[in-house]
This record gives sequence, C-alpha cells and structure tokens, in this order.
Amino acid sequence: MAETLKGLNSLLVHEGEAPDPVSGSVTSPIYQTSTFAFPTNQSMADFMNEQKEGYIYTRLGNPNFTVAEAKIAKLEGAEKALMLSSGMAAVATALMALCGAGDHLIAHADIYGGTFGLLHDLLPRFGVETTFMDLRDPSALRGALRSETKVVYLETPSNPTLRLADIAAIAEIAHRKGLRLIVDNTFATPVNQRPLALGADAVVHSGTKYLNGHSDVIAGAVAGPAEFILACSDVARKLGGTLNAFDAWLLGRGLKTLALRVQKQNENGQAVAEYLEGHPAIAEVLYPGLQSHPQHELAKRQMKGFGGVLSVRLRGGQPAVDRFLDRVQLFGRAVSLGSVESLITQPVAAVHRFVPPEFQGMGGITADLVRIAVGIEDAEDLIRDLGQALA
Repeated sequence: MAETLKGLNSLLVHEGEAPDPVSGSVTSPIYQTSTFAFPTNQSMADFMNEQKEGYIYTRLGNPNFTVAEAKIAKLEGAEKALMLSSGMAAVATALMALCGAGDHLIAHADIYGGTFGLLHDLLPRFGVETTFMDLRDPSALRGALRSETKVVYLETPSNPTLRLADIAAIAEIAHRKGLRLIVDNTFATPVNQRPLALGADAVVHSGTKYLNGHSDVIAGAVAGPAEFILACSDVARKLGGTLNAFDAWLLGRGLKTLALRVQKQNENGQAVAEYLEGHPAIAEVLYPGLQSHPQHELAKRQMKGFGGVLSVRLRGGQPAVDRFLDRVQLFGRAVSLGSVESLITQPVAAVHRFVPPEFQGMGGITADLVRIAVGIEDAEDLIRDLGQALA
C-alpha cells in the first residue's frame, strides 16, 4: 500500500509496516529478543549464504530496526538506511566505511562537539586526519583538497551557530575530485531538507533528536545507496554499535508524527527568532529563517523549513547568560534538541566544553552564545517565558 502513497504524513505512518499477521495488532510488535530460531539447519545455511532473507541475531538485524530503516530511507530518498545505537555511532560507522590509515577528511568548523572529538582526537590515532574549515564559501574547499582526501563532512545548519553550507555546490566540487560528501541532517530533518537530492552521497542522523522527538531514546541512522549501507553494516557488525529492539520500536513510533512536530517547531522557531531579534538584551539572533541571516537566500533555496533551533548572543557577558538561563521556567536547561519540549543551553559550558578555544573561535562559538531548541508548546508561552527571563 505504501507504494501508492504520496503524502509525507501517510508515508510516515504506513511505510515499512502493516497490521501484524498473527495477532492483527495495528502497531508492530516489539521483538525483544537477542536471537532468532530457524526451522531447519539448511534454512540457517541459506540465510548465511544470503539466499534467504530473515534475522539471526539482533546485533545483525531485528524487525523493529527494519521498520524504522524503511521510514528513514523513504524520507531521505535513499535506497537503504541503517539503524545504530547513537548519532555518534552513525557518524563513526559512516566515516570508517570510507576511510582508513593515511586518508584525509575535510569538515565544517562549527560542528557538534562529539563529532569534533571523533575527528580531532580519535581518528588521528588510526591515521585519519581532518582539516576543519569554514565552508560557507564552497570555493574555499578547493584549497584544502589533497591527493589523500576521501570525504567532505558537513552539518547544515551547523551546531550551534546555524551556519549553512551549499550542499549542491560542495557536492559538485567533491565529486569532480572523486570524493564522497556526507551530510549530518539532524538539525534540518528530511522534512525540511533532503541532502541526497542536492547531491550528497550519504546522510547521518542523531535519531535521538527530531526523528524520535520525545527525549526517551538514544539512536542514530545512516542513509544512502545500498552498496554504501552494506559497507556500513559490515563496520557496524564488527564494532557492535547496535540499537536495542525497544528503542527501535520507540523510534518507529516517533517517526509517525515527525512531519507534524517539525511543522510546529518551524513555526515556533520563526516566531521566537523574530521576537528575540527585536529584544534590547539580544545582540544577535542566528536563525536561517530570518532575513538578517547572511545565508537566508541559500536557506530558502535548499530548505523547505528553517527548523526549531536558533542561537542568540546576549549583551552583558557571562553574568547576563547565567541570569537568563537561571530564570527560564518553561525551557529545560539541558543538552539535546528536537523533542516535544523546549530546551536551552550554553554551548561552551556543555556540548562544546572540550573543543579547544581556537576551534571554538573558528566556529563562532563564544561565551555569549546560547542555543535554544523550541518544542511544540504554544509560541506565545515560549515568548512570554523568554521575555520574563530577559527582563
């Protein structure tokens, strides 16, 4: 039935699943099992020889993974998707499927602190080097290319300064040199942006964020061509970054309302950004949906919506930041984003705490910067709370 569906919400509800043939349950059962039995020894051999589809061991696959993977692949316009135990497991698996000792990566300067740690601290121990740079100007990429460069890695919008990268332009430059382009699409979601359609080779997600949307799951995903996902699956089998069945089930449940939630968060993000842009306590608002954003035209070109995350720079230094964060009532002072409740944090004190100062500076991550992730509450309540905290 899903093959005939065109609407996004219909696809999210029905893709990858149908009523359970045994019980008639309209929701997929939770396959809370470590292993799967075969009717005969030959059927197990056929499975291992890839002559028969099925499941053998949850580290290698589970029906609950299959449901979520089908929805994500359809959303991203990918041939296949792979569920993993976290967003960081997804990033690490995708990069390790493409890179080995002696290879070189190019990455956006202002990226998630966990990803920075992987690229800056861990991969060099295995002979993989990364150049961090400002890729808002795609032509800058040419000067960083080396003969050993294998991958360009982007977040767009970036975390936490909401900088954009022109996916189509960077893909053209990368492909001309035989490189792969991987895009972290966590902030935008496939509802607002589809990097594969713009030329990216693969997409990674922290499924913890918008895809699940309820702050109760840690998960990750990779989506792209079937051959690449097969290579990622091989890496994942060896590393063991497996999601558990219940979390996969929760993620599949969360995905059903993704488009509805993102639409509301787009509206809230725009309303909050416009309010804060006019507030005297705010020096700058970073949000792609504002005309004041230096890449607003690019945002309109490659995004369908501008998301529920914005960052602001406060006047008054650290005392003003502390006062603001301590006084909010509706916003949870917590890391993460993309869930139904609104969250707020100071990046240099949390997620980017261990990024060296020179790289914080390169990414525009300063002490006066506060990241706001709006949920699905009523915009007037969010604005009222921010107003009283800034008063």
